[in-house]
Order: sequence, then C-alpha cells, then structure tokens
Amino acid sequence: MLRHLSLMRVRAMARKEFIHIIRDPFSLGMALGLPVMMLVLFGFALTLDVDRVPLVAWDQDGTTASRDLVSRFSGSRFFSLRRAVWGYQAISRAFDTREALVALVVPYGFARDVEAGRPAQAQVIVDGSDANTGTIALGYAEAVVLGYQAQVTLDASRRQGLPPVAPAVDERPRVWFNADLESRNFIIPGLMAVILMVIAAFLTSLTVAREWERGTMEQLVSTPVKGLELIVGKLIPYFAISGIDLVLAVVMAEYVFHVPFRGSLVLLFATAAIFIAGTLSAGMLISVSFRNQMLASQVAILSTFLPAFLLSGFMFSITNSPKAVRMLSYLVPARYFVDIIRAIYLKGTGLREIWPDTLLLAAFGVLMFALANARFAKKIA
Repeated sequence: MLRHLSLMRVRAMARKEFIHIIRDPFSLGMALGLPVMMLVLFGFALTLDVDRVPLVAWDQDGTTASRDLVSRFSGSRFFSLRRAVWGYQAISRAFDTREALVALVVPYGFARDVEAGRPAQAQVIVDGSDANTGTIALGYAEAVVLGYQAQVTLDASRRQGLPPVAPAVDERPRVWFNADLESRNFIIPGLMAVILMVIAAFLTSLTVAREWERGTMEQLVSTPVKGLELIVGKLIPYFAISGIDLVLAVVMAEYVFHVPFRGSLVLLFATAAIFIAGTLSAGMLISVSFRNQMLASQVAILSTFLPAFLLSGFMFSITNSPKAVRMLSYLVPARYFVDIIRAIYLKGTGLREIWPDTLLLAAFGVLMFALANARFAKKIA
C-alpha cells in the first residue's frame, strides 16, 4: 500500500494542513491549551487519597481513658476532629450538613472496663452515603483502635511488672513503586493517556469533514493526490501537535506534579507514537464517515472520552468490574496504553514486559488506518 505513495504529494498535503492550522489560532490554541487545562484541572482536583476525614465525637464517659481514645483519632492524620457532640440527633445533623463523615461514640463505663481488663466498647458510625470514603474510613478507625489496644495492653503489663507481650506476627509493611501511596503518581500517567486519546481523535475527526462542508473536497479529489496520500498528509501535522502535547504533559508531570519517572523516555515516546498514530487514524475514520463537523466531533468525544475514562483502568479498577465490562474494555486502546505508561513511569518497566500491549496498540493503529483508507476510497468513488 505504502509503495504507491508519492512523498512530494504527501508533503504538499501536509503543508496545506499545517498552513490551515496556523491560520486558525482557535484550533491551534485548543490543540495545545486543552491538554494543559485538563492536566491542571484533573491533576489538582482529582485525588483518590482519603485523609483528614471530618469527625465528631460523643464522649459519654468523660474520663482520661476515653479522652485518650478520642485524642488518638484527632491526632491521626486520617481524621480531623470538628467538635464534640451530645446525642445521636447531633450526629445525624452533622452527617446531614456534611460537617462530618465519621462519628466516635465512647459509652459510659469505658474506662472502668479498660482498667478491669475487660473488652471495652466504642462505637464508630460512618456516613454510608459515600461508600468509598466510608469503607476507607472504617479501615483507618480500626487501625487507630488497634494501636490504642496495643498501648493499653503494654501499660497493663508494666503495671503488673510483667514483660511486654510480643505480637504473634511482626508485620513490616513496605510499599514498592509508589512508596508514599500518592494517588497523584497513579492518576497523572493515566490521565496523559486519556488526554492524548481524546485530543488526537477530536482533532482529526474534523479534518476531512471540514473539507466536505467547505466544498473543497471536490477540488482535492480532482487533483493527482490519491486518497491514501491525502489521509497520510492530513495525519502528519496532527501527529506533530500530539507529540508536542505529550512533551508538555511529561514536563508538567515532572515539574508541576512531581511524579517520579523511573523508565526510559525513548520507550515512552516510542509507545506513545504508536498509540497516537492509532488514535489519529480512528479520528480520521470518524471524519471520513461523517460530512458534518459537529456530528463528527460529537462522535469522536463519545467514542474516546467515555471509554478512555471508564474502561481503561484510569480511574476504576477493571478487575472489579462485571465480566461483560471487562470483555468490552479489551476493545479500548487506552486500556493498553494506560498500563504501558504507568509501568514505564512508576516501575521503570522495559519493552520485554510491555511488548504484548504495544503489539495490540500497533494492530489497532493498522486496523484504524486501513478502515479509514477503505472508507475514504468508498466515499469518493
């Protein structure tokens, strides 16, 4: 197929498209500014970290032991004590006004049970309307209570002159690849994949539809330029713009969001080039199929942003999804590139580990390009 290409005609077509982009500052500004804006908005506003959960406390016991338990919650970085309350109605009002998401209730006799060595009860109430935060907050509360229990046991052993009881399991946790468990390090690389897919497909979805709307397609068809040369020539400028977007995203990830980069820049840009080429071809297929720019842009957004956001693993774990959704996600190229870019960024993974995903991205690109070329040939026939 490619041996029939005339490089001179491809260069002329690419030059024409470059001139159009330069003469349209709005499109150029959108192509370069929208990725930056999306990175800033999503990068700073979107987080999966759950800390400083708002807390209210109802200390019915009012003793040193109960205040010690409350202070362990308020002194933890996971909770932020807003105020003391009195009664379940006050807790309900705090939940209704979103003043608090968690309530700690320490009943009468708490200190007496602690001093007697009996199991002392304390109630943790969570606002379940925010299920994700509630689940994580319950885990935090359990960790705080376990720490308090360990301290009570140690103090009791000291008072009795007994040696401290060694724990049955000496847990020594260690986190690899994202030691601080910063969700930003996880979100930003995935966000780069989503942005590249949306922007690349959106830009090329307009290029052929614009020629049909303006009536210039008939003039192009009447020239010696072949359909394949027209498509390749139109893809080249947007490939360059998408490359600039990728450079901007990498620079922002390094100097604005301080995301650690442990892999190879060459491998990152090589795999990104394959992904961009496939996404541009998908946008070109949409542009060829629809002669209206508005309709083409809407189809491009719906077919790229929603799948990339929901089915790529960028925000939501695919492994926890229903089987039908997991099977559908295999059709979304962003799924493979999200895995690739996170592996390169956070793990320093090489080509030996990511070649299956890279091969699937290449297959997707070849398929989209072939379909766009065949569809265009049918349109002008």
